[in-house]
Amino acid sequence: MTGTWSLLRLVLRRDRLLMPLWVVCLAIAPLGYLSSIKAAYPDAAARQHFYDLNASSATFVVRNGPLYGSSVGNLLAWQCGFVPVVVGLVALLTVVRHTRTEEEAGRRELTGATVVGRHAGLAAAVVFSCGACLVFGIVVGLGVAAQGEPVAGAFALGLAFSLAGWVFAGVGAVAAQLTWGASGARGIGIGVLVLAFLLRAAGDSGSAGWPAWLSPIGWAHRMRPFAGEQWWVLLLALFATGSLVVLAVALSARRDLGAALLPARLGRSGARASLRSPLALAWRLQRGTLLVWTVCLALVGLLMGGVARNVAEMMRDNKAVADVFSRVGGGGAVTDAYLAGTMTLFGLAAAGYAIQATLKLRAEETAGRAEPVLATAVGRIGWALAHLAFALLGSAFLLAVTGLAMGSASGTSLVPAALAQLPAVWVLAGLSALLIGFVPRFAAAAWGLLGAFLLLSLVGTALRWNGVVLGISPFQHLARLPGGTFSIAPVLWLVAIALVAGIGGLAALRRRDIPVG
Repeated sequence: MTGTWSLLRLVLRRDRLLMPLWVVCLAIAPLGYLSSIKAAYPDAAARQHFYDLNASSATFVVRNGPLYGSSVGNLLAWQCGFVPVVVGLVALLTVVRHTRTEEEAGRRELTGATVVGRHAGLAAAVVFSCGACLVFGIVVGLGVAAQGEPVAGAFALGLAFSLAGWVFAGVGAVAAQLTWGASGARGIGIGVLVLAFLLRAAGDSGSAGWPAWLSPIGWAHRMRPFAGEQWWVLLLALFATGSLVVLAVALSARRDLGAALLPARLGRSGARASLRSPLALAWRLQRGTLLVWTVCLALVGLLMGGVARNVAEMMRDNKAVADVFSRVGGGGAVTDAYLAGTMTLFGLAAAGYAIQATLKLRAEETAGRAEPVLATAVGRIGWALAHLAFALLGSAFLLAVTGLAMGSASGTSLVPAALAQLPAVWVLAGLSALLIGFVPRFAAAAWGLLGAFLLLSLVGTALRWNGVVLGISPFQHLARLPGGTFSIAPVLWLVAIALVAGIGGLAALRRRDIPVG
């Protein structure tokens, strides 16, 4: 473990902007939910009515987990049921980024040539990720307690989020030892995360609750914040995290630096003619990511579409909640407002895919694979456009499939409503390209933009922030479909912004050095 502290300081320096941004954005969300719940359900009778409608609803339980009571704290913990999934995703991606990605880029070999122990890099990444999750949980606990909720329940809620992050930091550490590339490790980790969510959903919605105990997401709910806290669940999470880290260390000791335990799949000795182009190369690099995003969002779309059937009944006697959905999702009937608000969330998710697909340009550059490609007859613009095609067209395909899945579950045609989010998605893809062109070292700041827009959509809208502030997000200028009125002018403006940003990024990429460290 020699050099662990030095490498931890390096990780802290590299993520000094990105990780605090994630912590702050995620911590504000529960506080926004708390304010909305107090406004929508001001008395015990309204909260009890909500509990009676939703406690036994299989659809809502699958989405958010079990509802243990009708207090404000109970409703808050239930409303934050998806937060452990997000925290787990951030934790595993952070560990993979500072382990497998470092090996893939060749930087781990350079640091390993100094006075650094074999497992110091892995230890630093896990400590950093788990520490960030703990800080996030403490911030949530302090914020919720400051709003007048019971201190024990507030910190149980925050630590429930933390424990999910700890376990998936361990999952990321193990996944980093298995594959040759960071994308494969991310795919394994995300697959485990999806499986954990499905196990939690199966356990909570079925008569036998034991499958939920196989899932770290289920453990977060079994902490029972504000409902008789079960603190011993933390010990279960700590044991699982420690076991996974020990397994990761053992696996790391059995492989060479830069190698993997799972064998690489050999390709053909000669490529077919159809693969000898920048677009074909981009397809080979991007197809796995597109498939994972499509499957995950389609499953969530089916779930959210099923919820739509119960929304009208849930909101019938609560005008305050109906008004919240109308502000988030636009005018019209309550169900249409719910569907429109959900489409905004799917648009933000599709923007996440568009950012990841665009940042693949920077990943190829830093990994040293862009130079051999550009040393051939391939030009920089053609190479970049091949990847941007997946950011633009892939996000359109993603939204269309999600709209189709959600529409099939809700009995409504939602593909046009889903595709209405495209202009805002393309703006984020264009801004990502702009960052890659002008300030490549800070290209990851595109995720910060997405976090800010997510904060505005989830919290700012519900709390009725100033319209000028909300207007910073491109998603606020789109037609709220279904139920809203479509206007072509905002679409044209957003597409124009995306084009200008994308063209500016391509022009800068054409003129600057490659690679830029």
